[in-house]
Amino acid sequence: MSMLKEFKEFAVKGNVVDMAVGIIIGVAFGKIVSSLVSDMIMPPIGLLFGGMDFSKLAIVLKGVAGDPAAVVIAYGKFIQTLVDFVIVAFVIFLLVKAINAMKRKEEAAPSAPPAPSKEETLLAEIRDILKSKR
Repeated sequence: MSMLKEFKEFAVKGNVVDMAVGIIIGVAFGKIVSSLVSDMIMPPIGLLFGGMDFSKLAIVLKGVAGDPAAVVIAYGKFIQTLVDFVIVAFVIFLLVKAINAMKRKEEAAPSAPPAPSKEETLLAEIRDILKSKR
């Protein structure tokens, strides 16, 4: 089998396509959560802490002296990223919890017996005919 054919079979499998769609949606969701945190959640929290802008919190290790940029530890951005993570993790937790609840309902619901096959139906008719002749 040629490598191109093998790659084509791999790339068009449902799992690969589903994974790609999930990654794309995940990246978009991450941007939404980042905007939610930095633009809507952190400003009121900063206001509660006396008008503090968390994104600008940093420890300067080496100041700007000439051409090279300053060396800083930007712990404010880390705090925002941490809040992003907590929100994403909580939303994923809620999604998994909802999916598990739906699975439990499906498992608990009594399922109807499967419809008889054509052979079973035919055998039942033959049985009924033989009973009626007796």
